[in-house]
Amino acid sequence: MDCGHRCHLGRLFSVLWVVTALSCSTMNAPMTFQVGPLQVEPGKAQSGFLPVPSGPDGDTRIPVTVFNGKGPGPAVAFIAGNHGYEYPPILATQRLVTRIDPQKLNGRVILVHVANMPSFLKRTIYYSPVDGQNLNRVYPGKIDGTLSQRIAYVLTKEVIERCDNVVDLHCGDGNESLRPYSYWMPIGNPKVDDAARQLTIAFGLPNIVIDKSRPNDAQASLYCSNTAMTRGKPATTIESGAMGVADDEASIAAIERGCLNVMKHLRILEGRADLPPKVTWYEPAQVLSFPKDLPEKAGLFFPKAKRGDMVEKDALLGYVLDFFGNKVFELKAPFAGELLYIIGTPPISAGEPLAFVASIKKDP
Repeated sequence: MDCGHRCHLGRLFSVLWVVTALSCSTMNAPMTFQVGPLQVEPGKAQSGFLPVPSGPDGDTRIPVTVFNGKGPGPAVAFIAGNHGYEYPPILATQRLVTRIDPQKLNGRVILVHVANMPSFLKRTIYYSPVDGQNLNRVYPGKIDGTLSQRIAYVLTKEVIERCDNVVDLHCGDGNESLRPYSYWMPIGNPKVDDAARQLTIAFGLPNIVIDKSRPNDAQASLYCSNTAMTRGKPATTIESGAMGVADDEASIAAIERGCLNVMKHLRILEGRADLPPKVTWYEPAQVLSFPKDLPEKAGLFFPKAKRGDMVEKDALLGYVLDFFGNKVFELKAPFAGELLYIIGTPPISAGEPLAFVASIKKDP
């Protein structure tokens, strides 16, 4: 090979090296992060609304705050208010706005303050006052569906699919007396399942329910966190707080602390997650509902046990009376375990949950 060819190839390799280096630098460098109409520069934070398209049943909007870290790293979403009467998570995200400094982040954080604005503003449990649907059962939603389905669609496209990890923040709804716990929900993808397990532990609640019943179809994921899992994004669901109590300081603080723990676990934020010294795992776990096949379709529920109680198989947990004082149903434990929540207000309708019992797993 003559000198001219060698010089030409040398210059070519130099150019290729520079192009490659610039490409790698561009991939690793922080860039503008867009969520809906919000375009957030590195080292900045921005709050605003995600618009939900209008339909025959109206429209709504979703308040979010987006933090784009100064350094590169993964993106995590903390989603509160899928159920609008669950106040502690909503209040925790309000506090987090002032505790997260984008200048100190290596990655991105999305806070969804109230996913289900119609339910929040009308103070409804479970169901939307607009279309009667449970937002956390209609994911990934449809752009041409009912209002709840359109909300789910926007959250799927603009939040879940733009993140690497998702934490769905819940508590006991306005009728549920609940003790704090988290869900680990494996779907059969070992890589995602293991990362989700570590994410759940990192949040820091010491009681974790193993739920293997969630669907693994990305187009019929139903649940918010499951929508992330079926898209290859580790996710967890947490429960902290009960019965729509807005001044439950311990439950709000646990959520706030847990979100910061997750950010440290993902190395978005410097520091070490504050992990529980011991984790109690539960499996099996079962939601107990007021049967749909009874003559009475509604009544009054009277609990005979409390959240956190250890109960034996066939223990009486409560009973339902009709509106004239006649007993129409007795709720009994299907197996021995811990009562993670029980309905704490009288109204009950057919098909609605009455309690949640979970068995402590001896060999997690």
